[in-house]
Amino acid sequence: MIDAKTVETIAQLARLEFSEEEKTLFVEQFAKIVAYVNAINKLELDTYEPLVNVLELTNVFREDEVQLSLPVEEALRNAPSRNEMFFKVPKVLG
Repeated sequence: MIDAKTVETIAQLARLEFSEEEKTLFVEQFAKIVAYVNAINKLELDTYEPLVNVLELTNVFREDEVQLSLPVEEALRNAPSRNEMFFKVPKVLG
């Protein structure tokens, strides 16, 4: 069963801190989740095929086709800022 020590261990692994009230609440919630999973495990599901997808769709992707790309000027036409033939963006790494 799930107890306060289990919740504390999970919180420590996730580098989270909880108040005593939150730990008590999580013990109750985790216990309900485990009980629900145990109820599912008791079902006889051996006669059912595993479901891969709810919809009976096959591959809906198009084939890759080599095409010409946009000219640089057209691609950069609406760019708020540019540096010669590149998009200019704010520096991300120091």
